[in-house]
Amino acid sequence: MAFAGKRQRKVLIIVENLPSPFDRRVWQEAKALTAAGYLVSIICPTGKGYESRYEEIDGIHIHRHPLPLEADGALGYLIEYSTALFWEFTLAWKVLFARGFDVIHACNPPDNIFLVGGFFKFLLGKKFLFDHHDINPELYEAKFGRRDFFYKLICLFERLTFKTADVSIATNESYRRIALERGGMDPKKVFVVRSGPQLERLRLCPPVPALKKGKDFLVGYVGVMGKQEGIDYLLKAARILVHDMGRKNIHFGLVGGGTALQEMKDYAKELGVDDYVTFTGRVPDQDLLDMLNTADVCVNPDEANEMNDKSTMNKIMEYMALGKPMVQFDLTEGRFSAQEASLYAKRNDAHDMALKIAELLDDPERRLRMGEFGRNRVVNELEWQYEVPKLLQAYETLWAK
Repeated sequence: MAFAGKRQRKVLIIVENLPSPFDRRVWQEAKALTAAGYLVSIICPTGKGYESRYEEIDGIHIHRHPLPLEADGALGYLIEYSTALFWEFTLAWKVLFARGFDVIHACNPPDNIFLVGGFFKFLLGKKFLFDHHDINPELYEAKFGRRDFFYKLICLFERLTFKTADVSIATNESYRRIALERGGMDPKKVFVVRSGPQLERLRLCPPVPALKKGKDFLVGYVGVMGKQEGIDYLLKAARILVHDMGRKNIHFGLVGGGTALQEMKDYAKELGVDDYVTFTGRVPDQDLLDMLNTADVCVNPDEANEMNDKSTMNKIMEYMALGKPMVQFDLTEGRFSAQEASLYAKRNDAHDMALKIAELLDDPERRLRMGEFGRNRVVNELEWQYEVPKLLQAYETLWAK
């Protein structure tokens, strides 16, 4: 898309939970918009390896701000979100005077960025696009197990976000239904733009045998180490495999950081499987690729709850892109994405997960078939290139008469 004879349109993307370009979805969107002729600026937090307060990469202007802590608890989230809002307002004015913007593209969580978007929309006539990454009421309930004042406040913020949005994009059909039913949005203004992987990043590489720590098999995981990611189920499955089933020829490689990382390390020691598990923490892409390319089976242990049932997990796409068979609990969007590339354990049943892992490890031909199915599905249907036209269509709708 080129803006021949027209003023170049300008986009301000605001994301609060991850720095750019580390946040893959946001960075893919920013690059796609830039390639289509938009001038893109991003406001995001700093992070490990992304400490610079401003830099320009591939023509995209990135403004980063500090956050006081990685929140874990209601008070922590209040401090984090209040600080982020202050910086988002401050840096939005800076971008407005430096380069300008026509639309604010808000990526949740949290659902409070409508305060920034609504301010510039109603005061200066800017457009507001909501990029629905997480369903925050369900996320809050998954983290804290209650529907208290903060839960009701989050529900209110979600409704106000949809009410403020001129256009909304959803990561899957479940999220689209939420935009229509809970958000009351016009169906013509809600677009599904999935978080497809880019095969140029997820490269097939030779395995690294040393990662198996002398064992015959490696079970791989990549993702956040948080309370709702189900790492405890994976560790219980590891204990069942190693100690109850006597499968001492298996090692587990877990890639990722998060607020529960140390807690999960302690839990692995408590279960007596710490010698069979490697926790890498957050690592560069090549280390992640080495682990997944070496893995014989990958696992998505996300706990079965309303949040995870309706969400599309990036890790599933990454496993499939690398041709890896997987085991996960039977969740709606997980099954839609993986289809025949996965075995599906009973919900929140670590014993059944262990059995499914063992079943795949004992059947190399089945692993190969499942891995080929998953990679072909990504190559032919789910890669990011197939989502770009949908993103651009959503943007065109912003200016449709």
